[in-house]
Amino acid sequence: MDFPIRKIVHIDMDAFFASVEQLDNPALRGKPIAVGGGSDRGVVAAASYEARKYGVRSAMSGSLAKRLCPELIFVSSNVPRYRQVSKQIREIFHEYTDLVEPLSLDEAYLDVTHNKKGMISATQIANEIRKKIENKTKLTASAGISINKFLAKVASDYNKPNGQKTIPPEEVLGFIETLDIRKFYGIGKVTADKMYRLGIYTGADLKARTEKDLTSRFGKAGKYYHNVVRGIHFSRVKPVRKAKSVSLERTFRKNLSSEIYVEKRLEEIVKALQRRISKKKITGKTVTLKIKYSDFVIQTRSKTLPFYISDSSLILEETKKLLKQETLEDSVRLLGVSLSNFKSETKQEPIEEQLKFCF
Repeated sequence: MDFPIRKIVHIDMDAFFASVEQLDNPALRGKPIAVGGGSDRGVVAAASYEARKYGVRSAMSGSLAKRLCPELIFVSSNVPRYRQVSKQIREIFHEYTDLVEPLSLDEAYLDVTHNKKGMISATQIANEIRKKIENKTKLTASAGISINKFLAKVASDYNKPNGQKTIPPEEVLGFIETLDIRKFYGIGKVTADKMYRLGIYTGADLKARTEKDLTSRFGKAGKYYHNVVRGIHFSRVKPVRKAKSVSLERTFRKNLSSEIYVEKRLEEIVKALQRRISKKKITGKTVTLKIKYSDFVIQTRSKTLPFYISDSSLILEETKKLLKQETLEDSVRLLGVSLSNFKSETKQEPIEEQLKFCF
């Protein structure tokens, strides 16, 4: 086994937002519910497992969710409450390690290689954490345990809900080789479809490709695919996650059918975005325009400048240029603008540390 080894746990709460709502309102328990998506143009933020049986998923339009599940109950989101519960969960994480990297309110990576309890088994730590979460919050969590973040994330999906899976060092290569390419964390639907067309269906198929071949077909991501299928993933658990971009999106009550209306809305979005940028005191080189059409097809256009900007007039100027790159394909449901590639960004050196321990 010639790859770096750590003890990484990925904890993922089970249908977190929906489960909190069912916890707080016993009348909703055992029923299909969706958080958000109740308005005419609403989008589902989360779905209970009862709703998922009908095909209801997050990011789905409320109207489609209702067609799939006529008995679906829509509940308004309560973010302050979700944050309150999330804080309780993170307190449990810190009983074991301060190397905690929150991905969102309902999931996080933990590096327990050297933990506060002096425990040898990462599997035992994950099991204890899950039990403590359930005792403290009455909610369940699932966990993945392995040698790096990539594998821990993949593993946490295997025995949901309220379960866990460990991929120990000696099973890593065999597990990855049999893994469906669609289950690789970081490979989205578009890339997976492209890989399928190339005859890449499993990790073994991916491993058979050279780094040169993968890079020529997938750019910089090709090197990542080449490494990760060999169990190599250097990303550390980062207790403080620095924002890689500042963005703002708006979903409109009525679709925008004219470029003039789109430009007017972009002016409003950029103005609000600039306030966020000023507050954070950042500058960036890359401007990205996101367009979601009425059929939910999403298109993004980006431009990286040779200099850093933060002024709204310059961001708007570049955003309008991106808008005019192509004609609008349909009426527009959502617009978003982001600034990234910040001046303060620095590349982190990968960790290359060999350890031997029990999982």
